[in-house]
Amino acid sequence: MSVVIETTLGDFTVDLFTDIKPRMCLNFLKLCKIKAYNLCLFYYVERDFIAQTGDPTGTGRGGESIYGKMYGEQARFFEAEEMPKLKHLKPGTLSMVNVGNNMLGSQFFITLGENLEYLDGEHFAFGQVVEGLDTLLKINETICDDKHIPYQDIRITHTVVLDDPFDDPAGLEVPPMSPEPTKEILESGRIAPDEDINENYGRTAEEIEEALREKEAKARATILEMIGDIPDVDAAPPENVLFICKLNPVTTDDDLMIIFSRFGKINCCEIIRDK
Repeated sequence: MSVVIETTLGDFTVDLFTDIKPRMCLNFLKLCKIKAYNLCLFYYVERDFIAQTGDPTGTGRGGESIYGKMYGEQARFFEAEEMPKLKHLKPGTLSMVNVGNNMLGSQFFITLGENLEYLDGEHFAFGQVVEGLDTLLKINETICDDKHIPYQDIRITHTVVLDDPFDDPAGLEVPPMSPEPTKEILESGRIAPDEDINENYGRTAEEIEEALREKEAKARATILEMIGDIPDVDAAPPENVLFICKLNPVTTDDDLMIIFSRFGKINCCEIIRDK
């Protein structure tokens, strides 16, 4: 019940809740199987909120369910399974977009932040990213305009179904290879994913090095937040707390206490060692 979603920024793997939301999962799996998501834009990316895709027009107004693909306009959307309601608590939650009246098509989004409970009653979670959090981080950090449209295109390039527990609906036609891009897809987007953007133009070597250090530190902190090792990417210790790293292995708590007691009262000193 897993799918690898390959994008122009990297890949990530999602596990689907097929036992809880079978109709949504069947729709998603079969759309992946017929390569309906290939070349779809991430057309809405709001930092620490969501990244939305699944619309071949890249406008947020297109797309259709697998039933619409098979049976026509009258089956473009299908009714969501409202119960049980799954929570949007963690980054990487996969959720179908409610287009109105709890009807679903092909559009979906991935959460980029945590504790987004206000989405619970509006949209419908049906899976979770289990690998590739670094790719979500890249998507989260992309530069967008004031309408949250990325300046440089981020596209789904391919979807690989690893496990599908559902039989194919009668009459489902699975193409042997990726379909040719449509006119809509070719005309959508802005700066192509493979077009180079030199963000370091005009910077000195020192400025470039400092920017790289900041970006790497931010990336590491965000991944730690995603996996729950720190409460928030911007978490910082109180002003009266000092962290020291790369100590000599033989250094003890008492050694540090003696050294820093010259500068004032030390309330506590503790060395945390790797196991």
